[in-house]
Amino acid sequence: MTTTTTARGDAGTGPAAPPTGRAHHPHWVRWATIALLAATGVLHLVDLSASGYANSFYAAAVQAGSQSWKAWFFGSLDTQNFITVDKPPASLWVSGIAARVVGFSSWSLLVPQALEGVGAVWLVNAAVRRWHGPVAGLIAGAALALTPAAALIFRFDNPDALLVLLMTLAAYCTVRATERASWKWLAWAGVAIGFAFLTKMLQGFLVLPGLALVYLWAAPTGLGRRVLHLLGAAAAVVVAAGWWVLAVTLWPGEKPYIGGSTDGTVMDLVLGYNGLGRILGSDGNGGGGGGMSGGTPGSSFGGTATWQRLFSSEMGNEISWLLPAALLALVLGLIARGRAPRTDLKRASLIMWGGWLLVSGLTFAYMEGTVHPYYTVALAPAVAALAAGGGQVLWARRTRVLARVGLALVLASAGVWAFVLLHRNGTWVWAGWLLMLVSVALATGFVVTPVRMRKLAIVLVLSGTIVGLGGSASYAVATAATAHTGSIPTVGPSGAAAGSGTGGGFGGAGGFAGRTQDGTTGQAPTGAAPGGTTGGGESATTSSDLVTLLQDAGTTWAAAVSGSQSAASLELASNTAVMAMGGWSDDPTPTLAQFQQYVADGDVHYLISGGGRGGAGGGGDSDATKIQEWVAANYTALTVGGQTVYDLTRPTTAG
Repeated sequence: MTTTTTARGDAGTGPAAPPTGRAHHPHWVRWATIALLAATGVLHLVDLSASGYANSFYAAAVQAGSQSWKAWFFGSLDTQNFITVDKPPASLWVSGIAARVVGFSSWSLLVPQALEGVGAVWLVNAAVRRWHGPVAGLIAGAALALTPAAALIFRFDNPDALLVLLMTLAAYCTVRATERASWKWLAWAGVAIGFAFLTKMLQGFLVLPGLALVYLWAAPTGLGRRVLHLLGAAAAVVVAAGWWVLAVTLWPGEKPYIGGSTDGTVMDLVLGYNGLGRILGSDGNGGGGGGMSGGTPGSSFGGTATWQRLFSSEMGNEISWLLPAALLALVLGLIARGRAPRTDLKRASLIMWGGWLLVSGLTFAYMEGTVHPYYTVALAPAVAALAAGGGQVLWARRTRVLARVGLALVLASAGVWAFVLLHRNGTWVWAGWLLMLVSVALATGFVVTPVRMRKLAIVLVLSGTIVGLGGSASYAVATAATAHTGSIPTVGPSGAAAGSGTGGGFGGAGGFAGRTQDGTTGQAPTGAAPGGTTGGGESATTSSDLVTLLQDAGTTWAAAVSGSQSAASLELASNTAVMAMGGWSDDPTPTLAQFQQYVADGDVHYLISGGGRGGAGGGGDSDATKIQEWVAANYTALTVGGQTVYDLTRPTTAG
């Protein structure tokens, strides 16, 4: 996790050299960067359609947005705008536009996420390169691309892919702003964070402390100007994040219910289910603090709220491969630059990425509400940048024994922790032993190599870096080679003891069984690998007879069903609008009276019995349960494709 090229000012404690542009780098840097991005594209794009529609919850919303601009703007689950998904719609906007341009399919749904991953790798490479040199930039980009959580999410349709891209863009803009005390670059960073909010709400703000701190500390201008510039950037955040919230609030006509809220408003979603509920474990957020799975191997929830959460079970598989190395590089790098001037850019880099990692990491570790392991992909850019940038700082001072030993510890820690993860999971145990032994040997060799033997030291450090990435790379490649569907995908090779690649259980956005590419259950999506994975939970069968019935319904909503995930599966299969009663997690819509009015107005043709929540589910007193009981008592039941369906145009005699 280091580089062999340094900028002026590395040898002493004086100011770091001014940032250098692309033209000042050797010619090979451009080609190496192109190769890095091409390899990342291959990792993210090859056999991408094997996952079909991946998370059918978001896929149905993209399908709706590709047919209705109103559904696209709100992030509605159906074309008739009954209810939205439980997140803001920025990620759906990107996939929705792609679907409008080339048609809705598995590829148009997932390719945007893959390209967002390539963009994030490029931005991390560019940001680290400016302050630590081209080799460190390339290593940081490769480390991000080979993080298992990144290989998972950049091939999946959850909103985290766009979230990571926007947060990384904000970090790059902050790098440019800090170099010259540029308020314009800082304002663009604020815009990026604002759109990160429109992607996954308050999670997008977790990087703000690190970005603000580095500018306040290191920008080369007076304190008053720094504070003023930060206030301007804060205004940019508010505008970029708030315009959609304001537009939805002031929408003059009929609008969909905001999924996940208790009163149909965006602010309730921000402060409740997707805000304090995630931290404190209230407002429909289950799974934290021990969760439903208790953090056991393969757990789809985070387990007990403690700092160990990031290193244990599935979270460890997804993000922790280089986490010990990154933390060591952060601490040792700050010590190495301790006497540098306030505006020292290398220390500024450690402050920015370190603030990102510590704030986000501690939040994920201690939040009591719903937390899934794949959320940790938001840590991947910071982990990669710290391991590479901090390693470069130590390399630059390798003439000092403490710096040389420190760099050796950074290198060895990656191999040792890879051994722990691979040994713990029972997957490729022999590879774990090999990585650990070779890493320790290379690190030791570097420590004892005389300073004058620079070429040998370069070979040892670069070899140690490659070996240190071996564990993470193996899991990333295995993850990319496995099909993923359902709501909570996990990493690693299929059949591993932990992180088997199966989507697990309940919770979060997404939900029950994954839907195949053609929208049906019981058959693999086109191009799917045998044994492709699906999400856990209850699966509703979508037969060809039921699809035909819905397509011939001729009403505003072809049918109503309990739960967003069941509705999403039916929509993907039939390409019709289906009313998701109760939304994702017992949303109070529609009430029995409202549903009775929909039926009286002829807006809903069928009610499909059963279904289920994507989240915790409702009890016997839920609105959806009351509706199903009322329909069962008053309307004629049909059996279609083995499933009970009520025709709401045919009341019984008693009804």
